[in-house]
Amino acid sequence: MVKICCIGAGYVGGPTMAVIALKCPEIEVAVVDISVSRITAWNSDALPIYEPGLDEVVKKCRGKNLFFSSDVEKHVSEADIVFVSVNTPTKTQGLGAGKAADLTYWESAARMIADVSKSNKIVVEKSTVPVKTAEAIEKILTHNSKGIDFQILSNPEFLAEGTAIQDLFNPDRVLIGGRETPEGQKAIAALRDVYAHWVPVDRIICSNLWSAELSKLAANAFLAQRISSVNAMSALCEATGADVSQVSHAVGKDTRIGPKFLNASVGFGGSCFQKDILNLVYICECNGLPEVANYWKQVIKINDYQKTRFVNRIVSSMFNTVSGKKIAILGFAFKKDTGDTRETPAIDVCKGLLGDKALLSIYDPQVNEEQIQRDLAMKKFDWDHPVHLQPMSPTSIKQVNVVWDAYAATKDAHGVCILTEWDEFKTLDYQRIYDNMRKPAFIFDGRNVVDEAKLRAIGFIVYSIGKPLDQWLKDMPAVA
Repeated sequence: MVKICCIGAGYVGGPTMAVIALKCPEIEVAVVDISVSRITAWNSDALPIYEPGLDEVVKKCRGKNLFFSSDVEKHVSEADIVFVSVNTPTKTQGLGAGKAADLTYWESAARMIADVSKSNKIVVEKSTVPVKTAEAIEKILTHNSKGIDFQILSNPEFLAEGTAIQDLFNPDRVLIGGRETPEGQKAIAALRDVYAHWVPVDRIICSNLWSAELSKLAANAFLAQRISSVNAMSALCEATGADVSQVSHAVGKDTRIGPKFLNASVGFGGSCFQKDILNLVYICECNGLPEVANYWKQVIKINDYQKTRFVNRIVSSMFNTVSGKKIAILGFAFKKDTGDTRETPAIDVCKGLLGDKALLSIYDPQVNEEQIQRDLAMKKFDWDHPVHLQPMSPTSIKQVNVVWDAYAATKDAHGVCILTEWDEFKTLDYQRIYDNMRKPAFIFDGRNVVDEAKLRAIGFIVYSIGKPLDQWLKDMPAVA
C-alpha cells in the first residue's frame, strides 16, 4: 500500500488529502500537524475549517484510509510521498521584510524529514513558495540524506476557498514540476498516477521545477490584477456617472477577456493574493527587474486605495465623522462560503472606522468573536504564522461588538457596511432594518449585492461601489 503523509493540517493540506483519500481508497493518507488542538478538531464533528462539502468527504474516509495525527515523525518516516503544506508567511523583519517569504517552517520541515527518513521519499511542495525554494530544500535534504534518495516535486494548489472541494474534484489543471532527470521523471509519474485516479490525464501538466513554482505566483498575480483593474475602473465610474456593472459586463463579453474576476468590490483578500504578489515583487527586485517589480506593486496599491476610498466615503457621507456612531458591519470573511479572514478587506475597513472612533457591531455567519477580535488587534502578517506562535489572545477592542444576527447588528445603527457577499444579505428585510436605524440611514455596499433602487425607495442613502452616486454623496464628496 502506498502511504502519503501531509505536513500541515490547514486550508490546503486538510481538504486536499481528504479528497485524495476519497478518490484513492487503496492509498493510506495521514495528515499531521504539531498543533494538537487542530488535529483534535479534525478528528471531531466540528472541523477546524468551514468549506462546503468537506464534512462529508472527511466523514467517509476518516478512520479508514484517512488519519489525522500529531505524531509527525512516525507518519513522515513511514510515508512514500510527503506533501509539505506549512505556512510561508511574509517576513516581518530582516532581509526582504514586507515582501519576501519566510521559509523558517519549510526549512525545519525539510530537516525533520531528513532526520526521520529511513527509506527513499518523494517530497512535494504544496505550500505557495517562492521560485527556487525546491532547490534550497533539495540542498538541505541531500546534505543530510544518509544515503537516502529524495526527489523534490512542486505541486502548487489552485484552490478557491468556498469551492475548494469542487475544485479538487474537477480541477482546471494539476501542475507537477520536477527535475529533468530519470529519477525526477519517475517521481513525477508516481504523483501523476495518484491524481490520475480521477483527473483526466490531459489536465495533468508536467513541467520543470521552476516553471511550476512560478506558475502559481503568476496565476494569483493575474487574478488579483483583474480585480484591481476593475476596481480602478469603479473609481472612474463614480466620478463620471458610469455603472461599473455595465462596464464589466460589456468588457467581459470580449472572448479574449472573459467575465470572471471582473466584479468591483471593496478589495481582494485571502491568504495568497497579496502574499504571492509581494513575493513576485521581491523576486523581480532580486533579479534586477525594478520595472517589473513596480508593475506588480501597483496591483497591491490599487487594492489598498480601494479600501481607503471606501472608508473615506463612509466618513465623508456621515457629516465627516463617525465618532460615537454605531456602524453595522455585515460580513467579515474575505469572501462568501468560507470562515477564512486572512487579509480580508474587512480588517482594514474596520480599523479605518475605529480610527475615527466609530462603534462597530459585526455579524458574519461563519466567523466567531474571538477570531474577529484577534484580527483587529493583530499586526499585519502575524496571521500567517502557526497559531501557537501568534500573539496570545489580544485585548478585546471595546468599540467592537460581535453579534450573531444581522438585525441585531443594524438596530440603532447610523450606517450599514456590507463587506462579504453572503447570499443572505441579498434577502434581508431591509424595510425592517431601515425602521430600526437612526436617520438618515446609510448603506455602504462593498460587494454590490443589494438592489440600490429598492433601498433608495425605502429611504436609505446608498453607496454601491462603482455605481452612479446619490445626490447626497455628490454633495458630500469623499476626500483623501
